[in-house]
Amino acid sequence: MALLAPVLIWLLACSSSPVAGYPNGKVTSACSSMEPEHEHYPKSRVIHNITVDKTVFGPGDRIKVTLSGSRFTGFFIQARNANNLDGNAVGAFSLIHKDISQLLKCGRVQDSAVSHTSKRRKEQVEFYWIAPSSCPQHIQFLATVVEKYSVYWVKIPGPIISQSGVPLITNKPQTTTLPPSPPIALLTKEFSSSECGSRKFCVRNPTSCDPQQDPCFFLSFRKEGDSMLIEMSGPVKGYLAFALSHDQWMGDDDVYLCGIQGQSVKINPGYNTGRTHPDVTTPDKLRDMAWRIEDGILQCSFRRNLHIPDSPKRFPLDGSYYIFIADGDADEDGTLQRHQRQPLVTGRMYNVARSVEDVGGSRSPLLMKFHGAMMFIAWMTTVSIGVLVARFFKPVWPESTLCGEKIWFQVHRLLMITTVVLTVAAFVLPFLYRGHWSARAGCHPYLGCVVMALTFLQLLIAISRPQPYSRKRPLFNWTHWATGTVARIVAVAAMFLGMDLPALNLPDPWDTYTMVGFVLWHVFIDILLEVHCFCRHEGSGKLLEDRVQMLKPSRAKDDGHTFKKIVLTIYICGNAAFLITFLAAIYQL
Repeated sequence: MALLAPVLIWLLACSSSPVAGYPNGKVTSACSSMEPEHEHYPKSRVIHNITVDKTVFGPGDRIKVTLSGSRFTGFFIQARNANNLDGNAVGAFSLIHKDISQLLKCGRVQDSAVSHTSKRRKEQVEFYWIAPSSCPQHIQFLATVVEKYSVYWVKIPGPIISQSGVPLITNKPQTTTLPPSPPIALLTKEFSSSECGSRKFCVRNPTSCDPQQDPCFFLSFRKEGDSMLIEMSGPVKGYLAFALSHDQWMGDDDVYLCGIQGQSVKINPGYNTGRTHPDVTTPDKLRDMAWRIEDGILQCSFRRNLHIPDSPKRFPLDGSYYIFIADGDADEDGTLQRHQRQPLVTGRMYNVARSVEDVGGSRSPLLMKFHGAMMFIAWMTTVSIGVLVARFFKPVWPESTLCGEKIWFQVHRLLMITTVVLTVAAFVLPFLYRGHWSARAGCHPYLGCVVMALTFLQLLIAISRPQPYSRKRPLFNWTHWATGTVARIVAVAAMFLGMDLPALNLPDPWDTYTMVGFVLWHVFIDILLEVHCFCRHEGSGKLLEDRVQMLKPSRAKDDGHTFKKIVLTIYICGNAAFLITFLAAIYQL
């Protein structure tokens, strides 16, 4: 019980999301995208301004640049070719206020960007931009501003300045909100699943749901000549989207969004490049758009041609794709927020134009399902039973052997080897799935690495086990017990945190209550057997002289072993019930 408080403190400390911010302003990793590594989408309504003291320049000229607006903590500013804003930084800066700003090197250009030096709040920063000898005709300043971790703006467009003798050009506004859509109608007819699998292709979650009656996620495709009628529905507060993808990874996908913006709904196509928010475009390729919101259910429908020439980001609808369904929140101005849970993904690729099927999907990748299932089996069942057998059941089978070793030891060793194998296999799966370290998984992967290290350490300790009467045996016993105990505590903490990660995300708060129930169940059985052993040993000295006379031979021989066997049987049944409950929940994801 003395370990309970530190474990709870550790869990509380690890339950908060990691912050991948840069309070010192060393943001050279964002030189190209100018995006901070925050788990949110940038705001769209700009409340900061970039001003300059002159709009015409020559080689070597110094132009004063001022960034001002609502109080902010961080900033990052560059000058770029106004005709190629995705290109490299141009020119160099010099500082005016060195206490709040610093120079950074982006690419091969020294001092080509300016950023903050601390989280100190400010309303205005000033610096000079120095025009290089070889410079584009038109330069535009871009700024990223961070008010706090979840509130920031990316590539705020500043004024455009031009070389002497070159005609001036106006600013090119940029926005990250949904582009304006042409007028769309209100839906008058409810969506139905009655034709799923017969006249239209449907993706449903749960697979048996009916959008007319259930608050479920529904997507249908119905081919009508050279076009496709698409309907999507779901219980969302911000936006609902689906994507066509060549793989089960987010990135390079044809996306369609239905987003709530104020009292209206906007329907737009988009395109994902990598694991970022989609590049949203105007819905000029869509028609017959309609929507409705009722009882928290958002429904949208539209029609598009099977083939859209000269639009490589609009995939042909007669190809085979994985289908994604995602949902999330949006600001009042329509700015999309990152989806808080894993998108629903079909198990294989489908051609929605050539087949009419009724399918489901999963919000948890198969590899991550196996990862969770194997960790539950290893650290809820095999290791728990193995520890109880080694700790309390040595006297139960004192002379019985199996394959030349005592039964309790063979059972313990088999269960522990199973734990090691399952842990190693489960440890590898997230890296196979992600391909790299996941920065958004919080403390869970760190705890998993600790568990893996302790598992190997425990295996090495077990292999080097000295003989029973060796002087090193007590040291082995304490080291073996301590390492195993710490590994089990860390594993339980990792399971607590892993259950709510987007890649698994078991139903909440059911998963937490069930895991707490399992821990209490194990602690109760552990204490019960400890008390039983204590009582048997406590009374053994007092009853030694009277045992032969007062107890029947069969009872004297039993010495409480029957009670232990009954408790072990009950424990295994209870443990199996908890394990099956979790495995069933993982299967249904």
